[in-house]
Amino acid sequence: MRPLRYSINVTLDGCCHHEAGLPPDEESMDFWTAQMAGVDALLLGRVTYEMMEAAWRRPPEGEWPAWMDDADVRFAEAIDSARKYVVSSTLRHPDWNAEPISGNLEATVRALKAEPGAGLWVGGVTLPTALAELGLIDEYEFLVHPVVAGRGPTLLAGVRRQLDLEAVHRTEFRSGAVATRYRPRSR
Repeated sequence: MRPLRYSINVTLDGCCHHEAGLPPDEESMDFWTAQMAGVDALLLGRVTYEMMEAAWRRPPEGEWPAWMDDADVRFAEAIDSARKYVVSSTLRHPDWNAEPISGNLEATVRALKAEPGAGLWVGGVTLPTALAELGLIDEYEFLVHPVVAGRGPTLLAGVRRQLDLEAVHRTEFRSGAVATRYRPRSR
């Protein structure tokens, strides 16, 4: 069975909006590139899929934009080539190495997890909240940046069940950011 890991950047006050002042640097980009390499596929909601595609899909001319440094390119190449499943009732034909998923979310994700492989990764805000409610997330990984956003969507807002987690791995960054991976205690 493939584990499902929820991974996201977050501020000290729980904001997980990509525009909340979470400055990527080479160290954090390399961390995310390594995480991406350790899974078989990404599970994304439509909004996250479209946001990631706009930022990280290889341009039609084949050259990465000039604004990307080497760490950005390494991440872009990893996510660009990754297999993606997109949960959406409106996006019918995703074409960025992706397959649409609609219908019964729980049954579909359980079937994906039952396949052999290294694991699945989910990002974003809305989809992970739904998956947490269903008890389908096997690991939570938060890269907490030393920033207080004071606004924006917060991590797992709306989860109605308590998630009792234990820390299983921790990585400290030169920037002061800390990535911690958790697993539910009940497993």
